[in-house]
Amino acid sequence: MKRLIVFCLIATAGCGRFAVRANEKEHLADPVMAFDEDGQEAAADDHVLSNREGSAGGRGTTGGGCGCN
Repeated sequence: MKRLIVFCLIATAGCGRFAVRANEKEHLADPVMAFDEDGQEAAADDHVLSNREGSAGGRGTTGGGCGCN
């Protein structure tokens, strides 16, 4: 049991040690990784949704409406 605990501690200690280098970030920003395949279609869907629901906004903004941002 003691070996299992030591193994788990060593395994979790090594998980977050390494940072992503600048030359590796290009793979993270690959267009294939985007959630929406077509940006214009996503914008049109948001427009239709805002007209149907009677509200707009709330996507990627900070603050809770109190003005303190």
